[in-house]
Amino acid sequence: MSNLFWLTEVQMARLRPFLPESHGRPRDDDLRVLSGIIFINRNGLRWCDAPREYGPAKTLYNRWKRWSDNGIFARIMVGLAAEGTDPKKIMIDATYLTAHRTSRSLRTKKGGPARQIGRTKGGINTKLHAVTDAKGRPIRFFMSAGQVSDYKGAAAMLSSLPKADWLLADRGYDADWLREALQDKGIKACIPGRNSCKKAVKYDKRRYKKRNRIEIMFGRLKDWRRIATRYDRCPETYRLAIALAATVLFWL
Repeated sequence: MSNLFWLTEVQMARLRPFLPESHGRPRDDDLRVLSGIIFINRNGLRWCDAPREYGPAKTLYNRWKRWSDNGIFARIMVGLAAEGTDPKKIMIDATYLTAHRTSRSLRTKKGGPARQIGRTKGGINTKLHAVTDAKGRPIRFFMSAGQVSDYKGAAAMLSSLPKADWLLADRGYDADWLREALQDKGIKACIPGRNSCKKAVKYDKRRYKKRNRIEIMFGRLKDWRRIATRYDRCPETYRLAIALAATVLFWL
């Protein structure tokens, strides 16, 4: 039992406002089932490999599938993040997530961009773009094929950026259009220029040093085996697994 994951009563109290109401027959214990779902995702196990302490594997899978389809896990992360986000400073970055052979089918028309899997120098992978608050806690995610540039990820999340005083990003986001777009939103950019730039770009070096918190966030997410290696063929299922990991690691 000591090796299993169990949500605390305090954590469950924070989750309950976002859980759907039970209609008809009362559903199985939420604490036990949610703890089992988290255990499976954290360790990258098959549902049939769930420890019996969590109850029937079918119950765990059915709850995961039903609540995923209804957007419950995404709603939990967004709701908890809205309660505790520090609006003064946000950060943006991206990382590669290895796609396991079971998740890809690049030889068919249904693979590749539709599944958000692509080929890069590092292999076949998915790219996770993220926005975090000042403490490095994720508040927005965007998933793309591995070869998609950081620019496109930033453009996709631009309209959903929360109000903030500053945005920190590395040289991969050095673009005039991005700085202008941030300025229109009332956000100051702290982005160093590329080494190839002829004109030096001024930025707050002291403030920029704190950008390592988003790198730490990616590292902690990848401690979850199902996040570090993508086994899911469905991109939405994989994105919700990332949202669940982010909720448990940073918002509970």
